[in-house]
Order: sequence, then structure tokens, then C-alpha cells
Amino acid sequence: MTRYTVLPVDTAVLKELQVADDAGRPCAPYIATRGDSGSPLRCCLRPIALGERIALVSYAPLRRWAAATGADPGAYDEQGPVFVHADDCGGFTPGENYPFDRPGALRTVRRYDARGRIAGGRLLEIPADATAGFDAAFDDAFNDPDVVLVHVRALEYGCFHFEVRRPSAGEQ
Repeated sequence: MTRYTVLPVDTAVLKELQVADDAGRPCAPYIATRGDSGSPLRCCLRPIALGERIALVSYAPLRRWAAATGADPGAYDEQGPVFVHADDCGGFTPGENYPFDRPGALRTVRRYDARGRIAGGRLLEIPADATAGFDAAFDDAFNDPDVVLVHVRALEYGCFHFEVRRPSAGEQ
């Protein structure tokens, strides 16, 4: 069982991205082909299935978090490509494992402080016990009292996978 709460793209944000992305481009849905199959969806945090109606959109998770909290990430504000469903998908259902937890895959675990500035990070090669590996990486990140949130990204392309926020007292 995972110890940390994983946050996908929020439902309200998904509805906005299904109209226009964070770069201002209109959403351009298409039907997933074999080449898309298995890529991560950020709305429901599962792999794309062949034939699903999806869209590749530009997403700025730190910018959206900063707007909600009053933080100013400055130059750390970035946006990048993510896949989402082009229609309502029902969202993310938490499970026993962290999303996209394929042993051997490389992830960056990037830490941010309350201002939205990068406060360190680490490379994680997902071990055979992926849940324990992610838990240890998040424990390490949140042992720094300045860290308020973590972004997990793919190493190969830098794509945002999901967010984890500092647990409130009693949640860990």
C-alpha cells in the first residue's frame, strides 16, 4: 500500500486542457494508435489503451500550483507535453501501487519549496519493490522541512508523471 497521495491532473484543470492547453493551443484530440499505446495518461494515471480518444497537450503543473498558492516560481515555471483523455474518463482511482512503477525505469524526483523553487531532487531507478522505492524517495524528499511538493518525471523526456504533496500531520 502506498504511503503518499498521488495527485493526477485535477478534473477542473482537465476540462480546461480539453479546450486549450497551457501554451494556449486548442486541444486536438485523436484516436490512440499502437505508437501511443502504453504511454502515461495524466488524468487517470494509467497507460493509454489502443483506440482511446486522447490528446497531447502542454501542461504547466508548477504554474497552476503557484497560482493557487500565491507562490512565484520565477524561472522554474515550465510546461511540457502530457497525454490526457479528450473526454471525461472518470479520473484517477488510487490503488495499491504508485502509477507507472515499472521496475528498472528511471525517474527524477524533483523537490520544490513553498516559493515554487527547485529544492533538490534525485534519480530513482525503480526497484523490484517499486512501492518501497517510491516511499523511500518521498520520505527522503519530505525529510527536508522546506520541501512542500514533489514532481515525478520520466528521465528520458523529462515528462511530468504525477505530483505528491507534503502530507499533513498524521498522514504519514
